[in-house]
Amino acid sequence: MIEGARNKNRLQEIEDSILHTLQNSKDILADAAGIEILQNAKIVSDEINKKQAIAEKTEIEIDEARKGYEPIAQRTSGLYFCISDLANIDPMYQYSLEFFKGLFVTAIANSEASDVLEERVNFLNIEFLESLYRNICRSLFEKDKLILSALITIKLLQMQEKLETKELRFFLTGGVSLGE
Repeated sequence: MIEGARNKNRLQEIEDSILHTLQNSKDILADAAGIEILQNAKIVSDEINKKQAIAEKTEIEIDEARKGYEPIAQRTSGLYFCISDLANIDPMYQYSLEFFKGLFVTAIANSEASDVLEERVNFLNIEFLESLYRNICRSLFEKDKLILSALITIKLLQMQEKLETKELRFFLTGGVSLGE
């Protein structure tokens, strides 16, 4: 993107130089400096256009690769809000976004690499979930670790659309109607 902006600025400078040369030259065909400026402008312009084509192609490839990682981004954001809900159990259980991002970056570094995108996403999901669970459990009272497991399981099932709201409500209330 930065290179693309530089290239556009350079093209604008070339156009300005050409216009300045044309404006200040009385006979462009007889002006050797003017002809040289025009020739150099053409060469530089062609090089920049080639670079721009490559940059646009690269940008499309990067965008496609980024889209391949959207599922892990959605899952991870859901897990963050799941962990932030622990503060409802005990106000002591508060985790910063920086802490959470640090866990994720560590999981990226520690997860198994793969050239196949689906495998890589799967490895990232597994590594991050295990790391998150381990690190959060370190700060929980023993009695709350089972609650953490339940919260994570419920959140993952909801995100996969394998747990309906009615089923969750039945699970939480034991089938007792709450007037809804």
